[in-house]
Amino acid sequence: MAGPRGLWQGDSVPPTPPDQLAVPQLHRAARIEDALHGLVERRLRRTGWQANIIAYAGYGAPGWARVLCRVLLGRPDTRQRGRLEKVRGWRSFTTLPAKYAKVTVEAGGVSQEATADRSGFVDTVIKADFTPGWGCVRLSVADAEPVEALVRILDPEVRFGILSDIDDTVMVTALPRPLLAAWNTFVLDEHARAAVPGMAVLYERLVTAHPGAPVFYLSTGAWNVAPTLTRFLSRHLYPAGPLLLTDWGPTADRWFRSGREHKRATLARLAREFPDVRWLLIGDDGQHDQEIYREFAAAHPDNVAGVAIRRLSPTQSVLAGSLPTPPGRPSAGPVGQKWLAAPDGAGLWKLLREAGLV
Repeated sequence: MAGPRGLWQGDSVPPTPPDQLAVPQLHRAARIEDALHGLVERRLRRTGWQANIIAYAGYGAPGWARVLCRVLLGRPDTRQRGRLEKVRGWRSFTTLPAKYAKVTVEAGGVSQEATADRSGFVDTVIKADFTPGWGCVRLSVADAEPVEALVRILDPEVRFGILSDIDDTVMVTALPRPLLAAWNTFVLDEHARAAVPGMAVLYERLVTAHPGAPVFYLSTGAWNVAPTLTRFLSRHLYPAGPLLLTDWGPTADRWFRSGREHKRATLARLAREFPDVRWLLIGDDGQHDQEIYREFAAAHPDNVAGVAIRRLSPTQSVLAGSLPTPPGRPSAGPVGQKWLAAPDGAGLWKLLREAGLV
């Protein structure tokens, strides 16, 4: 089915995935990291460690799907079939990637090969027949059990979607506070993480009011914590949806990744991939969500149904390094955009109903 500004079918797919792009000159930090990983990898392989695949939920439309996974090294007798065991935060960052591993992707009778990047991450698009709803693709590497990766296939008739931040929007993480962020990421057990009041109920009401609407979770968090985040969302009854995370550590051109650029690039990509979907953008006022959403709404007004901002308390705002929003004053958005703000899910639901978004 063709939309007014793009196609849904496989004869027009999203931009070239990373595994098909030319590799730039690596930053010095990345070269040092690669050298250390190479030394450890050679030793581990000599002791019998092999590659295995950690599958992440992808998404797509009839005709194509974006497939996401990571290839890591593990002991032959402890490798999991497509998922990491439940571990404390810091252990998620002690994994070793299988750099440039060849991964076979199969779906709907179609098979193609993808190459993992220097972090062992695979982000590729496969052209195949998919049915709207949740589907799966088969992933395999040499000498390892194949695994299945879920993909959320959007119905061509869908015109409304939900894109949500995670940190301090659905889960209390205090991410802008360096010391507490480190504690939450590397030490704290996932069962000790708290959900933001009312947000799970809000999301469930939204997907009920808009049948078939997808829910995507966009965060600057690293893929290392994807299993933890997935379990957290499920435990607190958030609707299932793909996680759109980023890499950890040095990148090809800098010491650290840019979280803001990751969010900007992801939003722009979704606008290209689903030109007929209008997104409800949900975030908080403790980081840069408002700035990023404002830029996206100005550049892609037809792709934004509205913006819902979870307002932090005055104490939370100060600790997060920002000024608290004066009571009763809504966040400013582009002219003509529905821009709403409340401290919790119940307050946002009331404002969304009054704005006619449910």
